[in-house]
Amino acid sequence: MPMKVLILSQHFWPEQFRINELALHLRDMGCEVTVLTGKPNYPEGKVYPGYRAGGTLREEYKGIPVFRVPLLPRAGGGAVSLGLNYFSYIVSAATLGPWLLRGRSFDVIFVYGTSPILQAIPGVFLRWLKRSRLVLWVQDLWPESLQAAGFIHNAHVLAAVGQVVRWIYMRSDLLLVQSHAFVPAVALLAGRTPIEYYPNPGEKVFHQADQQETAAAQLRLEPGFNLVFAGNLGLVQGLESILDAAEMLLPHPDVRLVLVGSGRRAEWLREQVQQRNLHNVRLPGRFPVEAMPGIFAQSSALLVTLARNPIMSLTIPSKLQAYLAAGRPVIGALDGEGARVVVESGAGLACPAEDARALAETVLQLRALDVAQREAMGRAAREYYLEHFEPTELARRLADRFRRLR
Repeated sequence: MPMKVLILSQHFWPEQFRINELALHLRDMGCEVTVLTGKPNYPEGKVYPGYRAGGTLREEYKGIPVFRVPLLPRAGGGAVSLGLNYFSYIVSAATLGPWLLRGRSFDVIFVYGTSPILQAIPGVFLRWLKRSRLVLWVQDLWPESLQAAGFIHNAHVLAAVGQVVRWIYMRSDLLLVQSHAFVPAVALLAGRTPIEYYPNPGEKVFHQADQQETAAAQLRLEPGFNLVFAGNLGLVQGLESILDAAEMLLPHPDVRLVLVGSGRRAEWLREQVQQRNLHNVRLPGRFPVEAMPGIFAQSSALLVTLARNPIMSLTIPSKLQAYLAAGRPVIGALDGEGARVVVESGAGLACPAEDARALAETVLQLRALDVAQREAMGRAAREYYLEHFEPTELARRLADRFRRLR
């Protein structure tokens, strides 16, 4: 009998999250995969064309049944709209999910635990209803991430959230964490629930040369030393330090910082670039994931940053796996686990989080290396990726772990 796996995730295709490819890999490993998710609206906050916020929906993603519950879109991304978006999914998945999944049995319910971790609450209920095992893949530490992102500072509220997280963890059968450094913090709330390291895998699209050639036409980088940042332009990326470093790099006209993506601070970035006359900063906007390999291939180096915060230092940003897969040198302006991966892999150079001067100096240090040295960093990045983050091997490990839970 095939292993029957229900993936519970607020975000899924056509939204661009790693869980999409992992679902396909689990299917290829012999699992019978089903997905319970919401209506796609990330990151712009508007429901995608062809969908509506209300009502339920059943469709398929490359042969995988996908059940969608209604939710309130993220809208402008403010705290209230985000809260309503998260809460509406939790309520819909907990109340309408059992009806949509009626008559279906599952061996494992696998929660893709992006923030908020509270989306695992429907998983706890479905675990009881379906008599399944519950596996929670912890992507962010709660309640710590709430405080680090500046959403909540009230100690009583944070303590209350912590109790809810404890309740979720202790009703799970297995907790997977995306960083070794997560283990102590999760263990404080997990009781006897086992905790294991399971990293975010890379995505195959980032090392398929034929797609790189096709995608490259979507954005052409100018000749020079192009440092490319890709992903969410949000509160925890330390964007101020990027702009400050760009200002220090103005005397070096061949150096450009290309920030590809969108997010809550995208408009603020555009205003700052204009006000400060940072003509060495490019903001081309967001591109589909299929376009990113072509953009990465043109870069001189890839940039990953995080804010200076004890919680952020425990995180390995998921974009780092994509960077390593692309086989380009990496500059990491971050602390802790992320910096460790950059240095340990030999993929590039690291400097402290939110230290603009150190970042500018690191950019110039990498730029001063000869082409052969930078190419060696790119090869080291790729080799480290294949050893630690290759998606097919990680999916095989996950499917085997699910089978041992039966």
